Amino acid sequence: MSNLAGNSVERSGPQGESSRSLAAAADFTTTEMMTIAASRLLKNNSVCFVGIGLPSTAANLARLTHAPDVVLIYESGPIGAKPHVLPLSIGDGDLAETADTVVSTPEIFRYWLQGGRIDVGFLGAAQIDRFANINTTVIGDYHHPKTRLPGAGGAPEIASSAKEVFVILKQTARAVVEKLDFITSIGFLDGGDARDRLGFPGKGPVVVVTDLCIMEPDPQTKELTVTSLHPGVSREQVQAATAWPIRFAVQVRQTPPPAPAEMENLRDLERRTAIAHQRSVTPAPSGPARLD
Repeated sequence: MSNLAGNSVERSGPQGESSRSLAAAADFTTTEMMTIAASRLLKNNSVCFVGIGLPSTAANLARLTHAPDVVLIYESGPIGAKPHVLPLSIGDGDLAETADTVVSTPEIFRYWLQGGRIDVGFLGAAQIDRFANINTTVIGDYHHPKTRLPGAGGAPEIASSAKEVFVILKQTARAVVEKLDFITSIGFLDGGDARDRLGFPGKGPVVVVTDLCIMEPDPQTKELTVTSLHPGVSREQVQAATAWPIRFAVQVRQTPPPAPAEMENLRDLERRTAIAHQRSVTPAPSGPARLD
C-alpha cells in the first residue's frame, strides 16, 4: 500500500505548487470519492471490526462490490453482518438478523479483538493529529469542554489490538489538527517507535482516507504523509485543510475516480437506507465534483 520511500518527502509550500484541476466533469461528490476510496482498501475474506457512520458505509460498499466475503463484525456482537441498509447504531436489529452468528460483546472484544482475530479495525474520527491519534471525546478542556463528542465506544481497544487500522474522516483544519485536546484512541502517540515501546499488538493506523486525499504514516517517523490526491484536489487545498505543514510523498498518486458500479452500489445503498429510516432522498448530483 505504501508509496513512501523512507523519509524522502516534500512539504507543501507557496512556491512550486500547481493546482490539479479536474480533466473532465465528474458526477460524484468528494464524500462519495472518500467513501469509495476507503472501501477499496478492504480485501475479500478479511475480518473487519466496523465503526458506525462513514466506516460502516465504506465497509458495506466493499461487501457489495469487490469483497463479497468480507466478514463484518460490529461491537454489539454480530459476526458476518450483511445489513440491507446502513445501521443507525451498533444495536440496529438488521445487523443481528443478517449476521452469520451473534455473540456477546465480551466475546467480541476478548476472543475476537484481543485474541488477534481482527484483520482491520475501521474507525471514524472527530479529530486526528499528525501521528494518527484520534479524538472522539471532547473539544477543549475535558472538565469544561467547548464540545462534548460521542465518546470512545470500542475504538480505543480496536485501535490498540486490530492487526491494522483504517481511519476515515472529512478533512478540515479543525479536524486534522496539530495537537489533540484529548487522545481517545492511540495511533503512534508522539511518533517513531512510541507505540512499539508500549507493547500494543496491532500495527496501528496504516491509512487515513479523507474527502481530499489518502495519507499513510511515514515508516520511520510515523507522521502522516499524503500519498494520493483525489481527482480535482490540489496540494494547496490539502494544506489549507491541515493544521500543520503537511508532508507529501515524493511520488503522489491520483486516486482513481469512482467506477460506475461503485457509484451505483453506493447510491443505491444510501437510497435504501434513507427510505428505511424515513429520511428525504436527495437526487444524485450532476456536474463536477464538489469540495464540500
